[in-house]
Amino acid sequence: MAAHCESGTIASLLSHRGMEITEPLVFGISSGIFFGYFHKMKSFAFPTFIVRNKPGQMRKNIEKRLGVRFKTYNFRDPVKGEMKLDELIRQQIPVANQVDFFYLDYVPSWERVHINVHFLVVIGKEENRYIVSDAYFPKLVELDALSLEKGRFAGGNMSPKGFIFHVDSLPTQVNLKPAILKGISKACFNMLKIPIPFLGIKGIRMFAKKVTEWPKFARDTEHLSHEIMKINILLEDQGTGGAGFRFIYATFLQQAAAITGIAELKSLSEELMNIGDGWREISLFTARIGKNRDLGPDKLKQLSEMIYDRADVEERFFKSLSLAIK
Repeated sequence: MAAHCESGTIASLLSHRGMEITEPLVFGISSGIFFGYFHKMKSFAFPTFIVRNKPGQMRKNIEKRLGVRFKTYNFRDPVKGEMKLDELIRQQIPVANQVDFFYLDYVPSWERVHINVHFLVVIGKEENRYIVSDAYFPKLVELDALSLEKGRFAGGNMSPKGFIFHVDSLPTQVNLKPAILKGISKACFNMLKIPIPFLGIKGIRMFAKKVTEWPKFARDTEHLSHEIMKINILLEDQGTGGAGFRFIYATFLQQAAAITGIAELKSLSEELMNIGDGWREISLFTARIGKNRDLGPDKLKQLSEMIYDRADVEERFFKSLSLAIK
């Protein structure tokens, strides 16, 4: 099992090929930690935010920083997509698949939601059912071939388009220290210096400023309640590992301290755990006011102040982290 599907899938594939690497190291080396706020854009029906880098970027960054090579495939034709997957499985190659989470028939129906960027590993096939290793399940599961096809070729935003990948080659030697430092450096740049007003720390502040305007975008109280409670889901469930990935990144820094010998990373790991506790307080607060329909201006102002506080402490944190690796 893993905290997050993409970092967990990549760690699983690399570990299977013999590379000693943990999921937090994959997440940190690939600069997975991030923040972006999107205030009513054409792509979103309601304001929303993200707490990790773009899906697929972890794989690309791991390739650049560790010298790993992944073989990737996209398909327009589901038949050709299934044929290629089956061919790789016959060669006993574990294959990562991008799918819409809604079509996974081994997940209880009440837990299924449309998310086009779930990753899982297919490792075998028996008649018309695939054998799947999913980061969110403690045991291997079976998935109906038609369900997998629907998941792989679902439409909508960030459609998978039959995307699959597997490890193609590994370097003869892996030096984790420079990869860790590059991953941290890029994460600090993204959070502190990226010149876009709705990304990084600036994005957290925009979120804090704009959340008080959410009522004017809602159809009614029930709709607003739903969107406010989604903050909890984005931070805790989709920001897996808890607190918008802050806890998993703290684990990465702890492991990075041992590998690089930079002692400050261990103390910064502890600091980020405390920062994560603050994000978790926001999660609990939004769940409570959403459930109770207690969504007046005073509560949204309180929520705004809590988010502003996270922006301030994260700005100090990432500045300290940037100095530590220099």
